[in-house]
Amino acid sequence: MMRRLSLLLLPLLIAAAPDRPAPPALATQGSFYVGGRDVEQGGTMLRVDSMYVEYRVPARRTKKTPIVLVHGNYQNGTAFTGTPDGREGWADLLLRRGYAVYIVDQPMRGRSPYHAAIDGPATTIPAAQMERLFTAPERSSPVPQTKKHDQWPGTGRVGDPVFEQLYTSQQPTVTAPGERIDSVVRAALGALLHKIGPAILLTHSRAGTFGWEVADDVPELVRAVVAIEPNGPPFYDPASADGKTPEKMTRPWGPTYDTLTYAPAVADPSELRVARQPSAEGRDLLPCWLQTGTPRTLPRLAHVPVMIVVGEASYHAPYDHCTARFLKQAGVPVDLVRLEDRGIHGNGHLMMLEKNNARIAGVIADWLNTAVR
Repeated sequence: MMRRLSLLLLPLLIAAAPDRPAPPALATQGSFYVGGRDVEQGGTMLRVDSMYVEYRVPARRTKKTPIVLVHGNYQNGTAFTGTPDGREGWADLLLRRGYAVYIVDQPMRGRSPYHAAIDGPATTIPAAQMERLFTAPERSSPVPQTKKHDQWPGTGRVGDPVFEQLYTSQQPTVTAPGERIDSVVRAALGALLHKIGPAILLTHSRAGTFGWEVADDVPELVRAVVAIEPNGPPFYDPASADGKTPEKMTRPWGPTYDTLTYAPAVADPSELRVARQPSAEGRDLLPCWLQTGTPRTLPRLAHVPVMIVVGEASYHAPYDHCTARFLKQAGVPVDLVRLEDRGIHGNGHLMMLEKNNARIAGVIADWLNTAVR
């Protein structure tokens, strides 16, 4: 009953919030599907692996290159269309900056078809895990940085109407191996770019691997990658608060589960020679797994500018520098932006939904002004 009442109270909470501005004026908006393949199931042909795409083009478009917004695990495109307490999401904030935006629901998620017989079982995220990782990590996470978390709009606890709105929005996610998920989503995103032309990829969390893979597949269509706390770190899962098994080889291709193009060529990821740093680069950071000897490069990403954004109070804060370090070692131009270095404090992993999301969107837009011409 408490959770139902909390959801009923949400409109009152939104009404009490500061006035939300009028929506950005649009030249056009709509939706379509891309990708997919046909498989036979029980004598019937099914279309699987297709992806839903929503697009919005501002009336005053000042930026030629659109931004594709790719959500993380358990989420869907609504992670970018608003916040659980009723404020503007990054889609509208970027529209106001003159960008057209494309907002996807990953294949097998949200408005993109999911077929259990083909895609396999799916799992949901428990409320307690959401509190620990996303909305109230300062209370229970063992990661030291999370004690600074103070940007969630509400208590972050079960029963709070903002938490309940977020929790209601979460989606089941398939439990297929990482390389299977990556192969499906990278193909769908590639199909999207072939349809709309060159774009900026903005990825969050689990979607981080897709950014590197799509840039590897069609570098001529990726003008930049903005990775918000991307899935990582390279190779081995960290000892952290997100439930991963420490020292388990998870991303054999470095920053991804699925294949990447290296030079000299790599037929099998076991050919990559890596070792862990003997010590961490700073306080409360984890040592990184990096290539040894003469590093192999990622030539197809060599001309794709990359921005990796890390929140001060996120469980990603101890290790996202490792992704930046690995990519730089492989010849990829990377800017690692720790928000606290820009005077932005207290953010966790769901920074696009937190109280200062507009300020963070501004940092991203300012970087893109320089990186993408």
